[in-house]
Amino acid sequence: MLQKFIERPVLSTVISIILLLLGALSVFQLPITLFPDIAPPSVQVTASYPGANAEVVARSVANPIEEAVNGVENMTYMTSNSSNDGSMTLSIFFKQGSDPDNAAVNVQNRVSKAMSQLPQEVVQAGISTQKVQNSMIMFMGLSSSDPKQYDELFLQNYLKINVIPQIQRIPGVAQAQVFGARDYSMRVWLKPDRLADNNLSPQEVLAAIKNSNLEAAPGRLGQGSKETYEYILKYKGKLNQNTDYENIVIKSNNDGSFLRLKDVARVEFGSYSYTASNRVDGKPVAGFAILQTAGSNSNEIITEIEKQVEEMKTTLPKGVEPIIMYNSKDFLDASIHQVVETLVIAFILVFIVVYIFLQDFRSTLIPAIAVPVAIIGTFFFLNLFGFSINMLTLFALVLAIGIVVDDAIVVVEAVHSKMEHTGLPVEQATRESMSEISGAIISITLVMSAVFVPVGFMQGPAGVFYRQFAFTLAIAILISAVNALTLSPALCALLLSNPQGEHGEHGQKKGFGARFFNAFNAAFNNMTRKYIYSLKFLIKNKWVGVGGLVLITAFTIFLINKAPTGFIPTEDQGFVLFAVNTPPGSSLERTHKATAEIDKIINKEESTKHLWVADGLNFISNANASPYAAGFIKLKDQDKRGAMSDPDQIAAALTGKVSQVKDASTFFFNFPTVQGFGNVSGFEFMLQDKTNGSFEQLGTTTQAFIGELMKRPEIAFAFTTYAAGNPQYTIEVDSDKANQLGVSVTDLMQTMQIYYGSSFVSDFNRFGKYYRVMAQADVPYRTDANSLEGIYVKNNQSEMVPVKTLVTLKRTFGPETVTRNNLFNAVTINGTPKPGYSTGDAIKAVEETAKQSLPRGYGYEWTGITREEIKTGGQTGFIFLLSILFVYFLLAAQYESYILPFAIILTIPTGIFGVYAFTGLAGIDNNIYVQVGLIMLVGLLAKNAILIVEFAVQRRKAGKTLIESALQASRLRLRPILMTSFAFIIGMLPLVWTQGAAAKGNHSIGISTVGGMFTGVVFGIFIIPVMYVIFQYLHEKMPSRKKRKLRKEKAALNYI
Repeated sequence: MLQKFIERPVLSTVISIILLLLGALSVFQLPITLFPDIAPPSVQVTASYPGANAEVVARSVANPIEEAVNGVENMTYMTSNSSNDGSMTLSIFFKQGSDPDNAAVNVQNRVSKAMSQLPQEVVQAGISTQKVQNSMIMFMGLSSSDPKQYDELFLQNYLKINVIPQIQRIPGVAQAQVFGARDYSMRVWLKPDRLADNNLSPQEVLAAIKNSNLEAAPGRLGQGSKETYEYILKYKGKLNQNTDYENIVIKSNNDGSFLRLKDVARVEFGSYSYTASNRVDGKPVAGFAILQTAGSNSNEIITEIEKQVEEMKTTLPKGVEPIIMYNSKDFLDASIHQVVETLVIAFILVFIVVYIFLQDFRSTLIPAIAVPVAIIGTFFFLNLFGFSINMLTLFALVLAIGIVVDDAIVVVEAVHSKMEHTGLPVEQATRESMSEISGAIISITLVMSAVFVPVGFMQGPAGVFYRQFAFTLAIAILISAVNALTLSPALCALLLSNPQGEHGEHGQKKGFGARFFNAFNAAFNNMTRKYIYSLKFLIKNKWVGVGGLVLITAFTIFLINKAPTGFIPTEDQGFVLFAVNTPPGSSLERTHKATAEIDKIINKEESTKHLWVADGLNFISNANASPYAAGFIKLKDQDKRGAMSDPDQIAAALTGKVSQVKDASTFFFNFPTVQGFGNVSGFEFMLQDKTNGSFEQLGTTTQAFIGELMKRPEIAFAFTTYAAGNPQYTIEVDSDKANQLGVSVTDLMQTMQIYYGSSFVSDFNRFGKYYRVMAQADVPYRTDANSLEGIYVKNNQSEMVPVKTLVTLKRTFGPETVTRNNLFNAVTINGTPKPGYSTGDAIKAVEETAKQSLPRGYGYEWTGITREEIKTGGQTGFIFLLSILFVYFLLAAQYESYILPFAIILTIPTGIFGVYAFTGLAGIDNNIYVQVGLIMLVGLLAKNAILIVEFAVQRRKAGKTLIESALQASRLRLRPILMTSFAFIIGMLPLVWTQGAAAKGNHSIGISTVGGMFTGVVFGIFIIPVMYVIFQYLHEKMPSRKKRKLRKEKAALNYI
């Protein structure tokens, strides 16, 4: 069958051309994104209880919803954050592969069951359930150079009215998420003293507003009558201007005059919330993040957004301009450019290596043609299987360059060898060579593909990572095998010529090239003689080879156990984050003053391009709280950053410089490489209180535990934003006195909630959008505890009773934010490992410290990317062993022996040794890139062993002795093994040298595979023949083998 392709070269070329065309067409259809959907699906439930503190929100809102949601289908864990601004956010995480839409529906159904247990104010304010998009591709905003005219309130609402709707219509945009809650609102600032003077309660004022602010449908006149015309009756509807609200009649006086809202309150068209403020480079800003839908092309989306932003510039108010803080296209473009550059360099280097070994341009052209066919053809199958062009598939294609040439090299080298030793014409030499090596090529391809089969069984985000990478590589390898069996032999018959026929034995070429090749060949032949001489010694003294293999294996195990573990390296995306904690109870103004000092320090750094600060944002727990702030530093391009260019180094340097700001604790982080696992890099876990103890005790235990962690050499710093020392007042109501004075405790609490916490009254329409009407005491009436003296509550006799006579305030302390994890009160702890240590080392340190120092009743749960790292660690070893097992059974089926495959399998440690030796020397942890490379190396190392063992088995069947067959196979297959191996190693060198975008991933996979292949070849070419002799001998000595041989001989005699 395969001989047909030699006879029909047009058919062979057509197959490859079709693959090229299909691949080229698919390139333009494939979505482009930074990473595939690696993060697990999640659903977020948000609710608001105006005026309630964090403990009340956690107790009355978060707890009932959590109880209802707990155990929803495919859920893995959940975390809630309740804040003193009355907000609650519950995040539910699901198994990888779960449908996020179904998950959101299931959660919504569970939340509906909890509605009856929630406070009416929470239900009235609304509860939102939505799936979370983890693919942020852009973070930008509008800034103003004239804060007096265009403040943050204006900017945010301008965004929502004029910009966001337009961007959301762009195909591929899933969500445009605005930061902050600065929606317009009609603020009714009540004056408690004026209400008391007019014998009014705030409830009565709210009722009057509701009664005047309504939509109505009066109907029509004349319908069904004999009148000529019908007239529609319409009511003015809801009020939307300040003056409309100011003129609302609250009550009528006995003298015929009216008491209006403006007499007892100040009405302002203001902001719904005043809990946070944003600025960029010192100017007010309103920002939003853009998230893409699954399967969309992020580059196309961003290009369209940038186009629309440019068009918007002409319509923006004077002094308002857009600013882009983060753009995944920059990193992706840089990464793709780097990968393309690496592809080109690798291709050139591989071409040079192959040319040096084959020493003929035509011969070199055949493997060179195999590269674009395999690489471009792979895109067709990526499109077919629903993959995307992302960092993982691109990495796989870079690796593929050094692999896809292997089969073509084996074909060309075999034809050359056949012509050199037999003098056969090229076509006949090609036929005989293919009959000898086609089995080896198929075996190698099956082995290389079988290595990746177990990857399909991996679960979770790591499974997505492995599959994208491994299946892309497997597709390229399969295409290269098709090329080697169809196109390469056809090209050999067309392009090659017998060197003896062309030049004769003495027809030596002249010039520098000839001298170089003559010297190379002489050196190679000399090396081959010494190699065979050494091999004879090792085969004769097998214990030396076996002992060497045992030592290598033992040392490899030692290196594996010593190697620090990691997950996904944090890449340089030109972005640094920081979190600021000011003293508990700090006002937003105090936090602003602290961050202003931090601003000055950061802006002095040469690497800083833009600085965005959000006062009042705790982005660790995704909550708004005055004592916290968050910052986002956009760095300059790498070559413009000065002495320090690495984000980790910049973060470490800034940590030291900013420590001089005494009123704030500041922590800097690199931007996480993969989104959806938390907002910061490093490790993350939840410290759980399973005793339902006090928040004060939880805070004390947390600080003590962090203190113990900071003593560990593996941990650079660990911290939490949790603080139980925020100053509070506990309200103690004299119930007896309230009853005596006819005051309802319910009315008393509602009065205080309206005055101090704010209350939703109604809504109104303006600028084509609905906004809320909120009532609250004006600022001067709620500055401190003494303001209680001016607050009154109406009793059942319609008399105004001073609240101070019924209420006593007791000074206490409590948390600013309450976090719960899997139904337990918890604290989020983040940290980073010290230089020289990995996240795996930090995880072990946390686990050991927890066993030693955590009190009884306390536990911890890993969250975010750390949780996935731990889960992946348990799977990787199993998958690796399964890959080896698949290779073993495949070889056993091929050789019809359970013994002989060990000659191949047992040589794999020679390459694993190089992986961990080289990564250890380079300071690289055992991350997911290294692990993928390791699985790939199993196939590559097995390939080298197959080339020797397959030929040795053929020689043995031809009647050669064990030693003769081993030596012949080793001598004849040394050149193709070294050629393919060094082609792979040279092809990987650009990954080792690369700098800039995705450099850490490049280094991880480049250094590990280069190291593994180098030691695998250097040690393998000596150990493989020894292992073959040993296991072929055992295979032949098997009793069942002897019986089959006797039966065959007897059958042959009977036939004769």
